[in-house]
Amino acid sequence: MKLDRAKGAPRTGAQHLAAQAYDWRMATPDPAPSDPRARENEAFWRNYLENYKRAQGMARPFLSRMPSNPRCLLCGSPFHGFGGGLMKMIGKAQSSVNPRMCNQCENVMLKHHGGAEVPCSMLFADVRGSTALAETMSAEEFRNRMDRFYAAASGAVFANNGVVDKFVGDEVVAVFAPMLGLDHPSRAVAAGLELLRATGHADPVGPWVPVGAGVHTGQVWFGVVGEGGHVELTVLGDPVNTTARLASQAGTGELVVSAAAATAAGLDTGLERRSLDLKGKAQATEVVTLRVDGA
Repeated sequence: MKLDRAKGAPRTGAQHLAAQAYDWRMATPDPAPSDPRARENEAFWRNYLENYKRAQGMARPFLSRMPSNPRCLLCGSPFHGFGGGLMKMIGKAQSSVNPRMCNQCENVMLKHHGGAEVPCSMLFADVRGSTALAETMSAEEFRNRMDRFYAAASGAVFANNGVVDKFVGDEVVAVFAPMLGLDHPSRAVAAGLELLRATGHADPVGPWVPVGAGVHTGQVWFGVVGEGGHVELTVLGDPVNTTARLASQAGTGELVVSAAAATAAGLDTGLERRSLDLKGKAQATEVVTLRVDGA
């Protein structure tokens, strides 16, 4: 989720991928702001993220169903079509700096620099064997295939009241925060399963693109990072790393869910559990694996 005042345009996919080539933990901001402005921003984010407002939770699904795409990744407001016209009447329009956000959400991000630690659920999902897949088709065909994956992922996330944090190469990163409903663990799991169905993993002929995914729940830092005119809305912390590692362990058509997320989501306690040794983790992580193909 990029806002770049200096360049006046969002980063390209290649630039975005390069920018993400670091350990998420290295970017974790100071959890204890000392200056008054930082404390004020932290209070704003904590109130915004933790005090679930039913009106807020109801508005986003409504806005995200209005025609038509593209739409704001935060509030779900449409930019085009009939819905886009209505949004313009109330002062909402596509940002000229970041076309994935509306001007009103962008202004909030720029005004309240900072964030807060809150419980969130994350979904990571990526295309398996994308390099080999690209070798079997033209560059244009591969772009169309990836665009179709991005659309399917966005649809699954929005349908379950989540926020698409970013697309990194062949991967989607989504966040399910408490301000859109305290049931964020079950929404993250539902979005992961919906994405597997949308990509054809429940179809007898098999998927049109192979996808594996992971879901985890934990205490993360959610807010705005960056300086000056360039800011990014994101989540940081060890649970984010864990979710990425879970997704990397998922096979094609699998949704690997941590035991913490499975319990919080109310999944069947009779599901088979196993332990995974995740890269960079001192202890094994207990997980359950879900599929939509009946295997």
